[in-house]
Amino acid sequence: MDETEVLVIGAGLAGLRCADVLAAAGRDVLIWEAKSAVGGRIRTDNVDGFRCDRGFQVLNPAYPELRRAVDLAKLKLQPFGAGVVVRREEGSAVWVHPLRAPGRVPAMLASGGISPRDALAVARWAAPALRPKTLKTHTDRDVSLSEALDRAGVRGEVRRVIDRFLAGVLLDTSGESSNAFALLLARMFLLGVPALPAGGMEALPQQLAARVGERIAFNHRAFRIDPDVKEYQVHADGARVRARHVVVATEAVAAAWLTSETAPPMHGVVTDWWATGVPVAGPPMLRVDGRRHPPGPVLNTAVISAAARTYAPPGQHLIAASAVLERDGTVPPENVMREHAADILNSDQRQWRPLVRHVIPNALPAQTPPLSVRRPIRTQAGVWLCGDHRDTASIQGALVSGRRTAEAILAAR
Repeated sequence: MDETEVLVIGAGLAGLRCADVLAAAGRDVLIWEAKSAVGGRIRTDNVDGFRCDRGFQVLNPAYPELRRAVDLAKLKLQPFGAGVVVRREEGSAVWVHPLRAPGRVPAMLASGGISPRDALAVARWAAPALRPKTLKTHTDRDVSLSEALDRAGVRGEVRRVIDRFLAGVLLDTSGESSNAFALLLARMFLLGVPALPAGGMEALPQQLAARVGERIAFNHRAFRIDPDVKEYQVHADGARVRARHVVVATEAVAAAWLTSETAPPMHGVVTDWWATGVPVAGPPMLRVDGRRHPPGPVLNTAVISAAARTYAPPGQHLIAASAVLERDGTVPPENVMREHAADILNSDQRQWRPLVRHVIPNALPAQTPPLSVRRPIRTQAGVWLCGDHRDTASIQGALVSGRRTAEAILAAR
Protein backbone atom coordinates (compact mmCIF):
# COMPACT_ATOMS: atom_id res chain seq x y z
CA MET A 1 0.00 0.00 0.00
CA ASP A 2 1.29 3.46 -0.90
CA GLU A 3 1.86 5.96 1.89
CA THR A 4 1.94 9.76 2.01
CA GLU A 5 1.74 12.36 4.73
CA VAL A 6 -1.11 14.27 3.06
CA LEU A 7 -3.55 12.99 0.44
CA VAL A 8 -5.54 15.69 -1.37
CA ILE A 9 -8.68 14.43 -3.11
CA GLY A 10 -9.45 16.66 -6.08
CA ALA A 11 -7.22 18.73 -8.40
CA GLY A 12 -9.41 21.79 -8.69
CA LEU A 13 -8.18 25.22 -7.62
CA ALA A 14 -8.59 24.57 -3.89
CA GLY A 15 -6.84 21.19 -3.96
CA LEU A 16 -3.99 22.44 -6.13
CA ARG A 17 -3.46 25.51 -3.97
CA CYS A 18 -3.49 23.38 -0.81
CA ALA A 19 -0.96 20.92 -2.27
CA ASP A 20 1.25 23.75 -3.55
CA VAL A 21 1.50 25.36 -0.10
CA LEU A 22 2.17 22.01 1.58
CA ALA A 23 4.82 20.99 -0.95
CA ALA A 24 6.54 24.37 -0.65
CA ALA A 25 6.77 23.72 3.12
CA GLY A 26 8.48 20.39 2.48
CA ARG A 27 5.53 18.11 3.24
CA ASP A 28 5.00 14.83 1.41
CA VAL A 29 1.76 15.33 -0.52
CA LEU A 30 -0.16 13.38 -3.17
CA ILE A 31 -3.24 14.45 -5.17
CA TRP A 32 -5.87 12.03 -6.41
CA GLU A 33 -7.94 13.42 -9.29
CA ALA A 34 -10.98 11.51 -10.55
CA LYS A 35 -10.68 12.82 -14.10
CA SER A 36 -7.87 12.89 -16.65
CA ALA A 37 -6.89 16.55 -16.21
CA VAL A 38 -6.61 19.21 -13.52
CA GLY A 39 -8.99 22.11 -13.03
CA GLY A 40 -12.18 20.69 -11.57
CA ARG A 41 -14.93 23.00 -12.79
CA ILE A 42 -12.37 25.22 -14.55
CA ARG A 43 -11.69 23.48 -17.85
CA THR A 44 -11.43 24.62 -21.46
CA ASP A 45 -12.60 22.66 -24.51
CA ASN A 46 -10.88 23.18 -27.86
CA VAL A 47 -13.59 22.90 -30.52
CA ASP A 48 -12.52 23.40 -34.14
CA GLY A 49 -9.82 25.84 -33.03
CA PHE A 50 -12.10 27.77 -30.64
CA ARG A 51 -11.43 27.88 -26.90
CA CYS A 52 -14.68 27.31 -25.01
CA ASP A 53 -14.45 27.46 -21.22
CA ARG A 54 -16.85 25.15 -19.40
CA GLY A 55 -19.42 27.65 -18.27
CA PHE A 56 -18.74 31.31 -19.00
CA GLN A 57 -15.95 32.26 -16.61
CA VAL A 58 -13.68 35.27 -16.24
CA LEU A 59 -10.61 36.04 -14.18
CA ASN A 60 -10.52 39.22 -12.11
CA PRO A 61 -6.90 40.29 -11.50
CA ALA A 62 -8.07 42.28 -8.46
CA TYR A 63 -8.52 39.07 -6.45
CA PRO A 64 -5.81 39.33 -3.74
CA GLU A 65 -5.30 35.56 -3.44
CA LEU A 66 -4.93 35.21 -7.20
CA ARG A 67 -1.96 37.57 -7.20
CA ARG A 68 -0.52 35.66 -4.27
CA ALA A 69 -0.97 32.20 -5.82
CA VAL A 70 0.09 32.55 -9.46
CA ASP A 71 2.19 34.60 -11.86
CA LEU A 72 -0.45 36.73 -13.60
CA ALA A 73 1.98 37.89 -16.29
CA LYS A 74 2.42 34.31 -17.49
CA LEU A 75 -1.34 34.00 -18.02
CA LYS A 76 -1.22 36.81 -20.61
CA LEU A 77 -4.59 38.20 -19.59
CA GLN A 78 -6.86 39.70 -22.25
CA PRO A 79 -9.27 42.16 -20.59
CA PHE A 80 -12.86 42.89 -21.48
CA GLY A 81 -13.92 46.49 -21.85
CA ALA A 82 -14.56 48.31 -18.57
CA GLY A 83 -18.33 48.48 -18.58
CA VAL A 84 -21.43 46.71 -19.83
CA VAL A 85 -23.62 47.06 -22.92
CA VAL A 86 -27.32 47.19 -22.05
CA ARG A 87 -30.02 46.05 -24.48
CA ARG A 88 -32.83 48.57 -24.19
CA GLU A 89 -36.37 48.77 -25.55
CA GLU A 90 -34.88 50.62 -28.51
CA GLY A 91 -31.27 49.86 -29.35
CA SER A 92 -28.44 49.51 -26.83
CA ALA A 93 -26.45 51.75 -24.49
CA VAL A 94 -22.94 51.48 -23.08
CA TRP A 95 -22.67 51.85 -19.31
CA VAL A 96 -19.05 52.58 -18.50
CA HIS A 97 -16.98 51.80 -15.42
CA PRO A 98 -17.26 55.12 -13.49
CA LEU A 99 -13.77 54.87 -11.99
CA ARG A 100 -11.99 53.86 -15.20
CA ALA A 101 -13.82 56.11 -17.65
CA PRO A 102 -15.05 59.08 -15.57
CA GLY A 103 -14.99 61.35 -18.60
CA ARG A 104 -17.74 59.28 -20.23
CA VAL A 105 -20.07 59.34 -17.22
CA PRO A 106 -21.88 62.63 -18.15
CA ALA A 107 -22.76 61.23 -21.58
CA MET A 108 -23.96 58.01 -19.98
CA LEU A 109 -26.23 59.96 -17.61
CA ALA A 110 -27.49 62.08 -20.50
CA SER A 111 -28.48 58.97 -22.48
CA GLY A 112 -31.50 58.50 -20.21
CA GLY A 113 -30.70 55.00 -19.02
CA ILE A 114 -29.30 56.18 -15.70
CA SER A 115 -30.65 59.32 -14.07
CA PRO A 116 -28.81 61.26 -11.35
CA ARG A 117 -31.32 59.80 -8.87
CA ASP A 118 -30.46 56.29 -10.10
CA ALA A 119 -26.75 57.02 -9.76
CA LEU A 120 -27.21 58.19 -6.17
CA ALA A 121 -29.25 55.10 -5.31
CA VAL A 122 -26.58 52.80 -6.73
CA ALA A 123 -23.92 54.76 -4.84
CA ARG A 124 -25.85 54.27 -1.57
CA TRP A 125 -25.98 50.54 -2.16
CA ALA A 126 -22.37 50.17 -3.33
CA ALA A 127 -20.73 52.57 -0.84
CA PRO A 128 -19.57 49.80 1.55
CA ALA A 129 -17.67 48.20 -1.34
CA LEU A 130 -15.41 51.26 -1.39
CA ARG A 131 -14.69 50.97 2.34
CA PRO A 132 -13.33 47.49 3.11
CA LYS A 133 -13.54 47.94 6.89
CA THR A 134 -17.31 48.42 6.68
CA LEU A 135 -17.81 45.16 4.76
CA LYS A 136 -17.34 43.24 8.03
CA THR A 137 -20.30 45.13 9.51
CA HIS A 138 -22.40 44.34 6.46
CA THR A 139 -21.49 40.67 6.82
CA ASP A 140 -22.66 40.68 10.44
CA ARG A 141 -25.91 42.45 9.50
CA ASP A 142 -26.36 40.74 6.17
CA VAL A 143 -29.65 40.75 4.27
CA SER A 144 -30.67 39.52 0.84
CA LEU A 145 -29.46 41.38 -2.23
CA SER A 146 -33.05 42.18 -3.16
CA GLU A 147 -33.78 43.74 0.23
CA ALA A 148 -30.58 45.80 0.17
CA LEU A 149 -31.31 47.21 -3.29
CA ASP A 150 -34.86 48.04 -2.20
CA ARG A 151 -33.57 49.89 0.87
CA ALA A 152 -31.16 51.90 -1.29
CA GLY A 153 -33.96 52.88 -3.67
CA VAL A 154 -32.46 51.17 -6.73
CA ARG A 155 -35.31 50.88 -9.23
CA GLY A 156 -36.22 50.85 -12.89
CA GLU A 157 -33.82 49.98 -15.67
CA VAL A 158 -30.72 50.30 -13.52
CA ARG A 159 -32.23 47.81 -11.06
CA ARG A 160 -32.95 45.35 -13.85
CA VAL A 161 -29.40 45.62 -15.14
CA ILE A 162 -27.85 45.13 -11.69
CA ASP A 163 -30.19 42.22 -10.95
CA ARG A 164 -29.38 40.44 -14.20
CA PHE A 165 -25.67 41.21 -14.15
CA LEU A 166 -25.26 39.86 -10.62
CA ALA A 167 -27.58 36.93 -11.32
CA GLY A 168 -25.12 35.92 -14.03
CA VAL A 169 -22.28 36.02 -11.50
CA LEU A 170 -24.14 34.44 -8.57
CA LEU A 171 -26.16 32.06 -10.80
CA ASP A 172 -29.23 33.07 -8.80
CA THR A 173 -32.20 34.96 -10.20
CA SER A 174 -34.20 34.97 -6.96
CA GLY A 175 -32.51 37.99 -5.38
CA GLU A 176 -32.10 35.98 -2.18
CA SER A 177 -28.30 35.77 -2.31
CA SER A 178 -26.20 37.50 0.32
CA ASN A 179 -25.89 41.25 -0.13
CA ALA A 180 -22.55 41.16 1.71
CA PHE A 181 -21.20 38.75 -0.91
CA ALA A 182 -22.60 40.90 -3.72
CA LEU A 183 -20.76 43.89 -2.23
CA LEU A 184 -17.52 41.89 -2.10
CA LEU A 185 -17.98 41.12 -5.79
CA ALA A 186 -18.81 44.76 -6.52
CA ARG A 187 -15.56 45.78 -4.84
CA MET A 188 -13.59 43.43 -7.08
CA PHE A 189 -15.34 44.77 -10.19
CA LEU A 190 -14.52 48.31 -9.08
CA LEU A 191 -10.86 47.45 -8.55
CA GLY A 192 -10.25 45.20 -11.54
CA VAL A 193 -11.45 44.51 -15.07
CA PRO A 194 -12.32 40.86 -15.80
CA ALA A 195 -10.10 39.15 -18.34
CA LEU A 196 -9.37 35.81 -19.99
CA PRO A 197 -5.99 34.05 -20.13
CA ALA A 198 -4.50 33.58 -23.59
CA GLY A 199 -4.62 29.82 -23.15
CA GLY A 200 -8.18 29.69 -21.81
CA MET A 201 -9.33 29.57 -18.21
CA GLU A 202 -7.71 26.16 -17.78
CA ALA A 203 -4.34 27.93 -17.88
CA LEU A 204 -4.95 28.98 -14.26
CA PRO A 205 -5.13 25.47 -12.74
CA GLN A 206 -2.43 24.29 -15.13
CA GLN A 207 -0.01 26.86 -13.73
CA LEU A 208 -0.74 25.69 -10.19
CA ALA A 209 -0.39 22.04 -11.25
CA ALA A 210 3.00 22.69 -12.83
CA ARG A 211 4.35 23.62 -9.40
CA VAL A 212 2.93 20.47 -7.83
CA GLY A 213 4.56 18.39 -10.56
CA GLU A 214 4.36 14.60 -10.52
CA ARG A 215 2.43 14.46 -7.26
CA ILE A 216 -0.89 14.17 -9.16
CA ALA A 217 -2.46 10.77 -9.91
CA PHE A 218 -5.24 10.98 -12.51
CA ASN A 219 -8.28 8.74 -12.93
CA HIS A 220 -8.33 8.04 -9.18
CA ARG A 221 -11.88 8.53 -7.89
CA ALA A 222 -11.88 8.17 -4.10
CA PHE A 223 -14.94 6.38 -2.75
CA ARG A 224 -14.12 5.61 0.89
CA ILE A 225 -12.06 7.02 3.77
CA ASP A 226 -11.39 4.51 6.57
CA PRO A 227 -9.78 5.32 9.95
CA ASP A 228 -6.58 3.32 10.57
CA VAL A 229 -5.13 3.98 14.07
CA LYS A 230 -3.71 7.53 13.74
CA GLU A 231 -3.94 7.50 9.96
CA TYR A 232 -6.50 6.90 7.23
CA GLN A 233 -6.81 4.47 4.37
CA VAL A 234 -8.37 6.00 1.27
CA HIS A 235 -9.77 3.77 -1.45
CA ALA A 236 -10.24 4.28 -5.17
CA ASP A 237 -10.90 1.73 -7.91
CA GLY A 238 -7.74 -0.35 -8.03
CA ALA A 239 -5.80 1.89 -5.64
CA ARG A 240 -5.35 2.41 -1.92
CA VAL A 241 -3.18 4.81 0.05
CA ARG A 242 -2.44 5.40 3.72
CA ALA A 243 -2.20 9.05 4.81
CA ARG A 244 -1.89 10.96 8.07
CA HIS A 245 -4.03 13.80 6.72
CA VAL A 246 -6.77 13.59 4.08
CA VAL A 247 -7.98 16.78 2.39
CA VAL A 248 -11.31 16.49 0.56
CA ALA A 249 -11.05 19.22 -2.08
CA THR A 250 -13.87 18.21 -4.40
CA GLU A 251 -16.94 20.27 -5.23
CA ALA A 252 -19.48 20.53 -2.44
CA VAL A 253 -21.83 17.65 -3.33
CA ALA A 254 -19.02 15.12 -3.78
CA ALA A 255 -17.32 16.37 -0.60
CA ALA A 256 -20.52 15.86 1.38
CA TRP A 257 -20.84 12.31 0.04
CA LEU A 258 -17.28 11.42 1.09
CA THR A 259 -17.41 13.00 4.54
CA SER A 260 -21.10 12.67 5.51
CA GLU A 261 -21.25 16.45 5.87
CA THR A 262 -24.23 18.46 4.61
CA ALA A 263 -23.83 20.02 1.18
CA PRO A 264 -25.04 23.60 0.67
CA PRO A 265 -27.72 24.31 -1.94
CA MET A 266 -26.14 24.56 -5.38
CA HIS A 267 -26.85 26.70 -8.43
CA GLY A 268 -26.53 25.43 -12.00
CA VAL A 269 -25.73 27.12 -15.31
CA VAL A 270 -25.93 26.41 -19.02
CA THR A 271 -23.54 28.10 -21.43
CA ASP A 272 -23.85 27.87 -25.21
CA TRP A 273 -20.99 28.67 -27.59
CA TRP A 274 -21.34 29.66 -31.24
CA ALA A 275 -18.96 30.57 -34.07
CA THR A 276 -19.60 33.08 -36.83
CA GLY A 277 -17.61 34.60 -39.65
CA VAL A 278 -19.62 37.83 -39.45
CA PRO A 279 -18.31 40.51 -37.05
CA VAL A 280 -20.65 41.72 -34.31
CA ALA A 281 -20.62 45.49 -33.81
CA GLY A 282 -19.96 47.07 -30.43
CA PRO A 283 -17.29 47.28 -27.74
CA PRO A 284 -15.68 44.14 -26.22
CA MET A 285 -17.96 44.16 -23.18
CA LEU A 286 -20.41 41.87 -21.47
CA ARG A 287 -23.99 42.41 -22.66
CA VAL A 288 -27.16 42.17 -20.56
CA ASP A 289 -30.83 42.65 -21.32
CA GLY A 290 -32.25 45.67 -19.50
CA ARG A 291 -35.77 45.46 -20.89
CA ARG A 292 -38.82 44.99 -18.67
CA HIS A 293 -39.81 41.77 -20.42
CA PRO A 294 -36.79 40.02 -21.95
CA PRO A 295 -37.76 37.62 -24.77
CA GLY A 296 -35.59 34.81 -23.43
CA PRO A 297 -33.57 33.35 -20.53
CA VAL A 298 -30.09 34.70 -21.32
CA LEU A 299 -28.57 36.58 -18.37
CA ASN A 300 -25.39 37.61 -20.15
CA THR A 301 -23.75 37.22 -23.51
CA ALA A 302 -20.53 38.43 -25.10
CA VAL A 303 -18.44 38.24 -28.22
CA ILE A 304 -15.62 36.49 -26.41
CA SER A 305 -13.12 36.83 -29.24
CA ALA A 306 -13.58 40.62 -29.31
CA ALA A 307 -11.77 40.72 -25.97
CA ALA A 308 -9.72 37.52 -26.25
CA ARG A 309 -8.44 37.03 -29.80
CA THR A 310 -6.70 33.78 -28.81
CA TYR A 311 -10.12 32.19 -28.30
CA ALA A 312 -10.97 32.06 -32.04
CA PRO A 313 -9.13 31.30 -35.30
CA PRO A 314 -8.24 34.28 -37.53
CA GLY A 315 -11.27 35.72 -39.29
CA GLN A 316 -13.71 33.96 -36.95
CA HIS A 317 -15.69 35.22 -33.97
CA LEU A 318 -16.72 33.38 -30.80
CA ILE A 319 -19.97 34.11 -28.95
CA ALA A 320 -21.09 32.77 -25.56
CA ALA A 321 -24.34 33.13 -23.64
CA SER A 322 -25.37 31.83 -20.23
CA ALA A 323 -28.58 31.19 -18.30
CA VAL A 324 -29.26 29.64 -14.91
CA LEU A 325 -30.85 26.23 -14.57
CA GLU A 326 -34.33 26.13 -13.09
CA ARG A 327 -34.74 24.61 -9.63
CA ASP A 328 -36.00 21.41 -11.25
CA GLY A 329 -32.94 21.29 -13.51
CA THR A 330 -34.79 22.40 -16.65
CA VAL A 331 -32.36 23.55 -19.36
CA PRO A 332 -33.42 26.19 -21.92
CA PRO A 333 -33.26 24.87 -25.52
CA GLU A 334 -30.25 25.93 -27.58
CA ASN A 335 -32.36 27.67 -30.22
CA VAL A 336 -34.08 29.77 -27.53
CA MET A 337 -30.70 30.77 -26.09
CA ARG A 338 -29.39 31.59 -29.57
CA GLU A 339 -32.36 33.74 -30.53
CA HIS A 340 -32.21 35.74 -27.30
CA ALA A 341 -28.42 36.20 -27.45
CA ALA A 342 -28.66 37.36 -31.07
CA ASP A 343 -31.37 39.84 -30.12
CA ILE A 344 -29.21 41.28 -27.32
CA LEU A 345 -26.22 41.51 -29.67
CA ASN A 346 -28.29 42.81 -32.61
CA SER A 347 -26.78 40.08 -34.77
CA ASP A 348 -28.17 37.68 -37.38
CA GLN A 349 -28.24 34.31 -35.62
CA ARG A 350 -28.69 32.54 -38.97
CA GLN A 351 -24.95 33.10 -39.44
CA TRP A 352 -24.10 31.39 -36.13
CA ARG A 353 -22.81 27.82 -35.90
CA PRO A 354 -23.28 25.92 -32.61
CA LEU A 355 -19.98 24.68 -31.17
CA VAL A 356 -20.66 23.18 -27.76
CA ARG A 357 -23.11 23.37 -24.86
CA HIS A 358 -22.02 23.12 -21.23
CA VAL A 359 -24.66 22.18 -18.65
CA ILE A 360 -23.23 22.36 -15.12
CA PRO A 361 -25.82 21.47 -12.44
CA ASN A 362 -23.52 22.09 -9.44
CA ALA A 363 -21.65 25.14 -10.71
CA LEU A 364 -21.64 27.29 -7.54
CA PRO A 365 -22.68 26.89 -3.91
CA ALA A 366 -25.46 29.25 -2.88
CA GLN A 367 -24.39 32.30 -0.87
CA THR A 368 -27.33 33.01 1.40
CA PRO A 369 -27.43 35.60 4.19
CA PRO A 370 -25.88 35.86 6.66
CA LEU A 371 -22.66 35.34 4.71
CA SER A 372 -20.15 32.99 6.30
CA VAL A 373 -16.71 33.46 4.77
CA ARG A 374 -14.76 31.10 7.03
CA ARG A 375 -16.62 27.82 7.38
CA PRO A 376 -15.09 24.94 9.38
CA ILE A 377 -12.46 23.01 7.45
CA ARG A 378 -11.85 20.11 9.84
CA THR A 379 -14.45 17.32 10.03
CA GLN A 380 -12.48 15.06 12.38
CA ALA A 381 -8.86 14.62 13.41
CA GLY A 382 -6.89 14.29 10.19
CA VAL A 383 -9.76 14.83 7.73
CA TRP A 384 -10.09 18.27 6.18
CA LEU A 385 -12.34 20.08 3.74
CA CYS A 386 -11.47 22.85 1.30
CA GLY A 387 -13.17 24.46 -1.66
CA ASP A 388 -15.30 27.46 -2.58
CA HIS A 389 -18.03 25.99 -0.35
CA ARG A 390 -15.81 26.62 2.70
CA ASP A 391 -15.11 30.31 1.93
CA THR A 392 -16.81 32.26 -0.88
CA ALA A 393 -18.25 30.98 -4.16
CA SER A 394 -15.49 32.40 -6.33
CA ILE A 395 -11.98 31.77 -7.61
CA GLN A 396 -10.79 33.94 -4.73
CA GLY A 397 -12.69 31.76 -2.25
CA ALA A 398 -11.35 28.49 -3.67
CA LEU A 399 -7.74 29.69 -3.56
CA VAL A 400 -8.09 31.11 -0.04
CA SER A 401 -9.67 27.90 1.17
CA GLY A 402 -6.83 25.80 -0.22
CA ARG A 403 -4.20 27.93 1.48
CA ARG A 404 -6.17 28.11 4.73
CA THR A 405 -6.45 24.33 4.92
CA ALA A 406 -2.76 23.86 4.14
CA GLU A 407 -1.77 26.31 6.87
CA ALA A 408 -4.02 24.50 9.36
CA ILE A 409 -2.35 21.18 8.52
CA LEU A 410 1.10 22.72 8.91
CA ALA A 411 0.07 24.02 12.34
CA ALA A 412 -1.47 20.71 13.44
CA ARG A 413 0.48 18.32 15.63
